[in-house]
Amino acid sequence: MATQDGTWRYRNRYFERFGRAYFRRFGDQTVTSIGVGTYLGEPTDAVDEAYYDAIVTALQSGCNVVDTAINYRNQRSERVVGEALEAADVERDEILLSTKGGFVPFDDDRPESPGAYIKSEYVDSGLVSRDGLAHGSHCIAPDYIDDQLDRSLSNLDLDTIDLYYVHNPETQLDVRSPEGVYDQLEATFTRLEERAAAGDINHYGVATWDAFRVPKEHEHYLSIVEVVSRARKAARAAGNTATHFRAIQLPFNVRMADAFTEESHDGPDGSQSALWFAREAGLNVFTSASLLQGKLATDLPEAVAAQLPGETTAQRALNFARSAPGVTCSLVGMSSPAHVEENLKAGEGDAMGARAFDAIFE
Repeated sequence: MATQDGTWRYRNRYFERFGRAYFRRFGDQTVTSIGVGTYLGEPTDAVDEAYYDAIVTALQSGCNVVDTAINYRNQRSERVVGEALEAADVERDEILLSTKGGFVPFDDDRPESPGAYIKSEYVDSGLVSRDGLAHGSHCIAPDYIDDQLDRSLSNLDLDTIDLYYVHNPETQLDVRSPEGVYDQLEATFTRLEERAAAGDINHYGVATWDAFRVPKEHEHYLSIVEVVSRARKAARAAGNTATHFRAIQLPFNVRMADAFTEESHDGPDGSQSALWFAREAGLNVFTSASLLQGKLATDLPEAVAAQLPGETTAQRALNFARSAPGVTCSLVGMSSPAHVEENLKAGEGDAMGARAFDAIFE
C-alpha cells in the first residue's frame, strides 16, 4: 500500500518539475494534485491498451494518484490499472490507488440480458436482496460491498487498496429514506472499518455525484456532517480507536462549481459549502469531472479562462479544479500519453491561491 516514506520518495523524484503546490498531503502521505481517472471508454481491448499506456506514462512522469471503480468499463478499468501498476517503473508504496463499489458491475462484456445476469450473479446467490437494489443496479449493503471489495482486490492484483469509496450512495435515496441510507452507510462503514483493521484497505470514503453539492432540500442531498458522524460510530462498533474515513469525492469544474458555492452543510459557525466544510473538518477532497468528461478541454468561458494559469484550455480548466480551497487532487481521464503530457503540464506552474480563486466568483 501507499506509505509515508514511499510517497515522499516519489515526491523527491519529481518535485523539481512541478509548481510549489503540486504535491499535497493525504494523511501522512504525499500525493499529486492531478490524478488519473479511468471512467470513460468502451469495454474493448483497444481502450484497455490506450489506458495501459497512459497510466504507465503518468506514473513514470510525476502523477501518483490513480482512481477507478469496479463498474468502470465492466471491470476492465480495474484490471488494466493493476497491469499498469505492475509494469510501471515505480514502487507500490509510492502510489495512491482508489476504487469504488456500489453499482453492480458486468464482467468484461455487457450481457445480452443485464437483468438476468444481475439476478443470477447477485440475487439468486443470496448476496443481494431485491429490496437492497436501487434501480435494479445499485447496492451499498455490507455483504455486497464486502464482495465487491474482494473482487476489486482480485482485479487489481493487490493485497491492499489505499482508498475505497462507497459509490454514489445518494442513488439509494430513490428507494429509501435519508435515515435509512445513513443507517445502511453506518453498517457498511462498520464492515469497512473491519476490513481496514485486517489490512485489506488503508482508508475509505464516499464518492458522490449529487449528494454533497446540492441544496438541503434536493432529493439526493446527504449531509457530510451526518456521514462523518456515522463513520465515527462505525469505528467504535468495529473496535477501532479512530475512524479510517478520510476522503470524499465529488464533481467540480468551471461549470459545476456548486461544491464551492452551495452552502448546504452545517459547520461550527453556520452553513458551509462542501469544500469549505471538508477543509475545516480535515477531510481530503478528490474532484471528479474536472474537465467535464472532456467538454472543458475546448470550451471554457472566456472571462474565466483569462484568470486561469495554463497554456491550453484543458490546462486552465484543470488548474481551476485543483486550485479550489480544500481540494487534495483533481482527477482527469487520461487515455493516451499525449493526454498525460498535456494534463501534467498544468501542474508545472503554481496553482492559484485562495484569494485569486475567490476573485473568479466576484
